[in-house]
Amino acid sequence: MECVVAEKRYLGIDIGSTTFKAVLLSEKGKVLRTVYKRTQPVESGKVACTGRCNSCGHCSGGAVKRLALEFLKVAGVTFDDLSGLVVTGSQIVEDTRKFIPFDFQVSEVTAHVEGAKFLHPDVDAIIDCGGQDSKCMVYDKPMNLWTSMMSGVCAAGTGSFLDSVAQKLGVKIEDVADKVNYESNTEFSSVCAVLSATSINKFKNRVPIGDLLAGACKAQARTILNSVGQLLLNAPGRKILFQGGVAFNKAVAFFLNKLTGSEIIIPQYHEGMGALGAAVIAKKLDELKEGGKFDLAKVEYEPTRGKSVLLRVKATRHDFFSKDTSKPLVWRNLFYPTEILNAMGCRIRTLETYAALFGRRSDFVKEALGRAAQKGFDQQTCSFLRILEGMELEKPDFAVSTAQPCQQGERIFADLTRTYGIPDRFYSLQTPINGHSRSAVEMIADGLAESVSEMEKAFGRKLDPARLEEACVLSNEAAELAKKCTEIRFTSPPVVRGSEAIYNAIVFSQLWGTQDLVDIQKAYLEELLMKKEWAEKRYSIGDTHRLLWLHLPPFYDTRHLDYIEKTCNAPIVFEETNFVGWEPLDPKDPYRSLAKKLLQSGFLDPAQRVEYVKRAVPAGQFNGVILYTHGFGRCSLADRSFSKLLRETLEEAGVPLLMLEGDCMDASIDPCSTVTKIASFVEALNLKRYGNIFGKLS
Repeated sequence: MECVVAEKRYLGIDIGSTTFKAVLLSEKGKVLRTVYKRTQPVESGKVACTGRCNSCGHCSGGAVKRLALEFLKVAGVTFDDLSGLVVTGSQIVEDTRKFIPFDFQVSEVTAHVEGAKFLHPDVDAIIDCGGQDSKCMVYDKPMNLWTSMMSGVCAAGTGSFLDSVAQKLGVKIEDVADKVNYESNTEFSSVCAVLSATSINKFKNRVPIGDLLAGACKAQARTILNSVGQLLLNAPGRKILFQGGVAFNKAVAFFLNKLTGSEIIIPQYHEGMGALGAAVIAKKLDELKEGGKFDLAKVEYEPTRGKSVLLRVKATRHDFFSKDTSKPLVWRNLFYPTEILNAMGCRIRTLETYAALFGRRSDFVKEALGRAAQKGFDQQTCSFLRILEGMELEKPDFAVSTAQPCQQGERIFADLTRTYGIPDRFYSLQTPINGHSRSAVEMIADGLAESVSEMEKAFGRKLDPARLEEACVLSNEAAELAKKCTEIRFTSPPVVRGSEAIYNAIVFSQLWGTQDLVDIQKAYLEELLMKKEWAEKRYSIGDTHRLLWLHLPPFYDTRHLDYIEKTCNAPIVFEETNFVGWEPLDPKDPYRSLAKKLLQSGFLDPAQRVEYVKRAVPAGQFNGVILYTHGFGRCSLADRSFSKLLRETLEEAGVPLLMLEGDCMDASIDPCSTVTKIASFVEALNLKRYGNIFGKLS
């Protein structure tokens, strides 16, 4: 008698902020069953497992398991009957595995792409709008990968906005599209959900309900495009798949069509496309495991911590916490040359770095930001500068700053000098942007000489030219060592975690011009040589991803960097803040040399900075770049003009760019979508490099 083998079944589960979605897929690719169910917080209020049982529903995880079991019961299967289970969604937490025995967690972006491709294999543009965020995914043919953008922290382009509007107007959410006046010219704010709701509330008794709903749906469509639609700018006439719970509302699709001029397609199972994609991925994962090819090796690093770390800690403690009043204290911003200050025998307090030192002390940061707010400095002001305005600083003998690249910083420095009663002992060095001419060098050189003259008056002593010459010599020695360190990291398998090396930030160091920095770099070079030997016995350069990190990290939390390297297995091979690219100083002509160094650092001129990145990409064999846009792109070092130029340049080089929006110091405005963006980026890199989303297989 012939034995009949049961067809394999795969389950995809998408646990979003407001809904539970599940799709059961057959081995032959047939959708057997789906569910889309709105969720509510459990009555107990318990998020994590209470330990009572795994299916009681007493906590959020238990409630999710109950929903999954109910779905499987109707389908006539159990967890044990499944050949694969993949989950996705914003509500997947550490405890979820206690309740749902999943094989893999995939990002929402990748899940939605896989779901869309399953139904429409030729799709190349997707807009997904869920309860708390919206996403756009576009296939970049020259780059051969899917690029994506996710909305920020505003709710105006999400399902929760329309829910609140419907509730305010007393309309069932499922009836909104039928009641919209599609000819209406009514407009509401598309900037903010709160503003839109305020406008609707203001006019709800003066404007017909159909017009109000039209204005709300138009505002939502416009907000979706404002937040994620820039990926569609160069693709007029695309067919765009519109999916997610908001796609139930045909009015939003109508206005998206009007705004984009593109055909908007609402696919079957649009509400559960993430779950469908997860089920498709579960099937692919099972096929890989069946073929014996699923063995993901984690990148390892030579485990010892070297002497250089101890030297850095010692120097930091001495620089920032010394109370030696025999030396004049100078406030400095990140860019004023420290060779001069060290030659003058100053105690240096680099204020932005000083603020960053307290970044992990959340209570301190919150208090400082609160005091700054009371002084009138809101979130439009850089968080580094707000912390300085809100903390108690040691009164300096002098303060120096540069006019570029941060004019806001210059003004805060000026304000702080007034607060501490030293406005007459503050010098702002004029630093022209795009200043590569001889006149620019001369202007900065003259400014440096003038700043020294002002400090000499304030300190009552002269700068010894011999000491400045010595500082330039020491600076050159440290720079050459730094370049050798860069060369090792560019040409070797990953030797150190970028999540640790980024805090070296040698470019901004206040040790330039000292023996301390030379000693640190010597020790670091020796360590890298040993780590290189260790790594090359285990890996080749082509075995791993190679990521370049631009700008600073979020100082209050290292989890994002750890997630990239440890969870996603994608090494950050190098960091922009450790790239030394200026020509050697001429000790006999220190002011002109330091002027050139300032202009060649890359941070004053966005075009030059991008050019450095362009040259670094092939030299370091980078296959991905990450830019952390401090202050949500308000920082002049990571603003939209810079990121646009960077993206265009990297596109020409065929290297994907991930832009992470957030704030280096203020955790209260960190977006919750960061992990999803990272995961989807690495999954796209995996697919491009290894042919699957999981990573390098054995």
